[in-house]
Amino acid sequence: MLGHGAGGRAAERLMNRLGMPVSDDTILRHLKRHAVRNRPVSSRIVGIDDWSWRRSWRYGTIIVDLEGREVVDVLEDRTMKGTADWFRRHSDVAIVSRDRCGLYAQGAREGAPQVRQVADRFHLMQNLRLAIEEQMSGVDRSTGRALLPDAVDDEDCYETATHEERWTAARHRRHAHRQSRQAVFDMVHALRKQGLSFSEIARRTGYGRRSIAKWLTYDEPPDRRRATPKPTSPRCFEVYLAVRWKDGILRGRDLFDEIKQRGYIGSFSNLERLLASWRRTDKASNSVARSSASAPAPFKLSAARTLDPATGHVISPVVAAALCMKPRGILTPDQARKVDVLKQASPDFAAMRRLAMRFRAIFRSRDVSKLEGWVDDAQDSGILGMRRVARALRRDVDAVRNAIEFPWSNGQTEGQINRLKTLKRAMYGRAGAELLRARMLPIHVLDHHTN
Repeated sequence: MLGHGAGGRAAERLMNRLGMPVSDDTILRHLKRHAVRNRPVSSRIVGIDDWSWRRSWRYGTIIVDLEGREVVDVLEDRTMKGTADWFRRHSDVAIVSRDRCGLYAQGAREGAPQVRQVADRFHLMQNLRLAIEEQMSGVDRSTGRALLPDAVDDEDCYETATHEERWTAARHRRHAHRQSRQAVFDMVHALRKQGLSFSEIARRTGYGRRSIAKWLTYDEPPDRRRATPKPTSPRCFEVYLAVRWKDGILRGRDLFDEIKQRGYIGSFSNLERLLASWRRTDKASNSVARSSASAPAPFKLSAARTLDPATGHVISPVVAAALCMKPRGILTPDQARKVDVLKQASPDFAAMRRLAMRFRAIFRSRDVSKLEGWVDDAQDSGILGMRRVARALRRDVDAVRNAIEFPWSNGQTEGQINRLKTLKRAMYGRAGAELLRARMLPIHVLDHHTN
C-alpha cells in the first residue's frame, strides 16, 4: 500500500524509519505483481479517454468505472484495435461515455456492438464554442485572416467540386489573404500618419503593439519567411528543377534520378507533390478563358469592427464565442453590453447566439425530441460554422441523443487523468506502462491480506 500511494523511493524511506528496511525495487515489484493478479472488476458503465505519454506524439487510454468511481484499466496505446479488444474481454459493459474521438467510437462498435455510447456533454459544448469562434474569426479583422466570399468557403460546394476547382479555390484564398495583408498594412500606415500612437493603432486594429511597430518600419508588407530547405526537401533543388522543367524534362522519375545524384535524400512522393503543383500551374495558364472567368474579385477591408463600448478595444473572436455561449442571466453588466454590441454589429452572431441558447436548453431540459429540429435549423442557417456542427452531430446522432437522455459524462475520467498526470510527473516521467497501471488501479485491501 505504501508503494501504491507514495512510490518506491518514498516508501523505502518510510519503511526504514519504521524499522523494516526494504528496497524500493522490492516494493515496486510486489506492487506490480499484485496488479497483475488483481481480479478484474465487473463494470457496467465506463468512461474512456486518452492521456499523453508525450504530448502530440504518443498517447495511452484510461478506462474508468463511472458507478464505482475507480480506474478499471490503463492501456498503453490509443488504437481502435486495442479499444475493440478491451471491450470484447469485458462483455458486461452496457454504457460507455466518450469524447468526440471517432477512434473510440469505432472501437466500441467493433468490440461491443450492444454497448450504448454517450457523447460527453462538455465536448459537445466546446465544439459549438470553437465553431462560433472560427466563424467570428472570419468576420472580425482582429485575427488578420482574409475575408472571402461565401461561395468560396461553402463546404458543400467544396465537397462536390472537382480537383481543379478545389485548387482554383485555394489559389483564390491565397490571393485574397495577400490582399487582406496589404489592406491592413495600408490602414496601419494611414492611422500613423494621423498622429496616433502604436498602442492606439493596436487597439483599433486588434493587432499586437510589436506587430504595429514592425510594420511601420517597412514600405510594403514583409514577405513571410520560409525555412531554409534541407536535402530531404525538393525545394532545396528548386532552381535546378525549374531549369530542367523549362527544358522539357517533365517526367518525375527522370528528375528524381538527376537530383538524387546531386545530393537529394528525400522520397519520390515528396518530389511529386512539388511537380504536381507545377503541372496544375501550367494547365491553368493554358486555359486563359477559364482563368479570366474565375479571376478573384478585388478584396476590400471591412471598415466595420466590433469594439468594446467600455474600453474601445476590438472584441476578439475568443471573447465573442465565450459570450455567445453564456445565458443572459449569468452575464455581468459589462458582458451584457458587449453581447448587445455584437448582436447589433453582426447578424450572424445574433443567429449563432439563438442557436447556442437553444442547444443548452435541450440538454438542460433533457428533451431529445428537440434535437432534430435544432440540427435542421443549424443546417439551414446559412452560417458555415453552424452547418459544420450540424453535420458532425448527424454523424454521431445516437451518442448525442444518449448524452441528452443519460446523466453520465466524462467528468470522472478527466479527474482520473489529472491524477495519472500527477503520478507520472512525480516519477519524473520514467514510469513504464506496467508501473503506471499498478499505481492507478485501486488496491483491494481485503483481497490483498487474504492472499
